[in-house]
Amino acid sequence: MKVWTGGKQGKQRWRRRSNTTPRSLLVCERSSFCDENNRVSSQVEQLHFNYKVSVLLSDCSSAPSHLESLLTSFSHFYLVRNLPLHELLDKQFLETAVYQGNVYGLSYRTRLDEDNCVALMPNGHLVLSLDKDSFQVLGFEGKTSTFNYKTKNRYVVTVDLTDGSMAPGRQAYLRLLTGLTSRLPLQMDFLLSHHPGGGASLQALLSRYIWSEHKPEVGTCSLTHLPCPDLQSCDPHGLLEWLGAVDANISRDNSSSSFLSSLVCPEPKRTVSRALRISICGLLLPHDVQRLIQELRCYLGQCQPESWVSLTVHGFVDSPVSWGGKEHGVLRGGENFYTLFIFHDHTYHLHLAAGAQDTCPP
Repeated sequence: MKVWTGGKQGKQRWRRRSNTTPRSLLVCERSSFCDENNRVSSQVEQLHFNYKVSVLLSDCSSAPSHLESLLTSFSHFYLVRNLPLHELLDKQFLETAVYQGNVYGLSYRTRLDEDNCVALMPNGHLVLSLDKDSFQVLGFEGKTSTFNYKTKNRYVVTVDLTDGSMAPGRQAYLRLLTGLTSRLPLQMDFLLSHHPGGGASLQALLSRYIWSEHKPEVGTCSLTHLPCPDLQSCDPHGLLEWLGAVDANISRDNSSSSFLSSLVCPEPKRTVSRALRISICGLLLPHDVQRLIQELRCYLGQCQPESWVSLTVHGFVDSPVSWGGKEHGVLRGGENFYTLFIFHDHTYHLHLAAGAQDTCPP
């Protein structure tokens, strides 16, 4: 059952309730890029840690050259092996990277429901999601997780590394540094990226550890005779379910011989003769997503009036933060993503989704 929970004009909040699955939240907004109050840019900036962008272009069989060039220009990122967390408090790293802003860091292959997880946000906030034992050993101020419920077995420590009280040599800085060097010497694989300018400000830290540089992986797939629902009137949950099936290359025929999928394209529908599916995977920065949206808008301006594009941005399932730096939790899915449908007339539909252990998207 879907319940509308209110919202401003042009904006709706849907909550899915079920006896067998946890709740999910979906905020839907319709507006135009021509409206100076549109929220697309601000929403893109609020989801910091993105691992995949999926694009679907209708009436297109191959990516235009200027779009291909943009996709290959996404910021590179670094994977550092067994990085001691106290290195994030290194004075040189703070001065050359953190204080300059736009550093993105995330623990890699750590599970938010079981392991200690860490995020370094572009505003200089360091967030540690710790199990109870680790939190008590660290000996630094924090709070119980919003999603602990009755167990109280997870704690969150949030530190503003740019605050004067955390300047190297100050009491709070030394207390955290001592905790991460002697009491709780955590090490973990870590993803790092810095915009603008790439990794020049990260080199001093990287030089002390085993690291590798990566660029986002880009894949394309041409589709033909794609059943497509009416994007203007389709139920939001049904629309996103259809789009997810297209992205995952799942059959939507619901044939009697199929035991794998019972999905169908929502009615009313039409058939798009050709479409192009593009995926970009890696540690993807909001700045690059912003550039991609602008390029897609330019592309649409050269297409037929009935053409459209969709862009879905997936946040990391095990990131300790989600929308705007708010705490992220994992129960089953760990969803935190948004989908943007862009139309020829500069209007858009924006869908922001969160799972059972997230606060409602802004």
